[in-house]
Amino acid sequence: MRQEDGSYVVSTYREITDVLNDPHLSSDLRNLSRPMPPADEAATSSFIHMDSPEHDRLRRMAMRHFGPPHTPGLVTGLEGFLAATVGSLIDDVAGQEQFDVVDDFASPFSVTVTCHLLGVPREDEPRFHLWVNDLMDSIDYNPETDPTEKLDKGVEARKDVRQCLGELVERSHGRPGDGLLSQLANDDGPDGRMTDAEIVATARLLLIAGHETIVNLIANGMLTLLRHPPVFQRLCGEPDLIVPLVEELLRYDPPVHIIPWRVAYSDLTVADTLIPEGSQIMLMLASGNRDPNRFHEPDRFDPDRRDNQHLGFGSGIHLCFGGPLARRETQIALTGLVHRLDHPRLVADPPPYRRSPVLRGPLHLDIEQGHG
Repeated sequence: MRQEDGSYVVSTYREITDVLNDPHLSSDLRNLSRPMPPADEAATSSFIHMDSPEHDRLRRMAMRHFGPPHTPGLVTGLEGFLAATVGSLIDDVAGQEQFDVVDDFASPFSVTVTCHLLGVPREDEPRFHLWVNDLMDSIDYNPETDPTEKLDKGVEARKDVRQCLGELVERSHGRPGDGLLSQLANDDGPDGRMTDAEIVATARLLLIAGHETIVNLIANGMLTLLRHPPVFQRLCGEPDLIVPLVEELLRYDPPVHIIPWRVAYSDLTVADTLIPEGSQIMLMLASGNRDPNRFHEPDRFDPDRRDNQHLGFGSGIHLCFGGPLARRETQIALTGLVHRLDHPRLVADPPPYRRSPVLRGPLHLDIEQGHG
């Protein structure tokens, strides 16, 4: 469908998949007939907003240190740290009658893991927690009720994150270490070496986009489990259920509902609709995941679903490169919550949701526990 602003919405599974794998589509917003101003004009774009061959080069360089084939043990090597972090956060809330899954668990878990992965020194980590909170608040800015200070703090946080990451990269040159910042700063692979600005852009992508994915996935997951008590009880006694359960969660209520930025390089036809060159194309991932022509009983949450090639992490060359880690983080987090909380119950259903139509998740998810 063509929208009033001239953009086009694509909402069915087959057409979304075709568009995500079409080389005639661009992820570079500069190709729009009416280009959008960047959110942070001083920042270098990450490869999520680039096309081939530049996208491919930078993604290859990042993946050398982020997964197979060069670092196949990355995710499994982090499992002990993930479990310990989850355990520590649950320790902090286990005795409370009420807590917020978003603020007290999912958000600090995500930032802690990403800082560890990047190699951010422990003494700098508290600053990253504050910056990410300010960034997320600014994304959910409501111009009708929120003070402009909320938006200003988000702008300032973006600048501070970029500056701090830049300083860490600069200090990493000639000092190889375990963190991704140091590895990228000292790597001369087949594609050469990333510039410092490219390393910072890649790190910001992991920190911000990765944070959104994990926080929403955990909060959506806990909400879904508490709405489906039989599945909650099954998970308590069947720990292996967590693997297909997270896949079904990625279909049923994905952390990203819309990919709002694809651009037509040239005129193209999608589902008998002509889309002119330079048009913005918005892909409704959550709608595609509920397409009855692709999924049987699509509105039912079914962790036993077999044919489940969902769009929760997108598709094509921009398939979420942190997907394997996000899956394992969510599996460990939800398993820990289910097994250690004492008769958890939702305080409000539905909970308050974030304003963003793109990033789907509760703004807060208050849970009470104990027999009450």
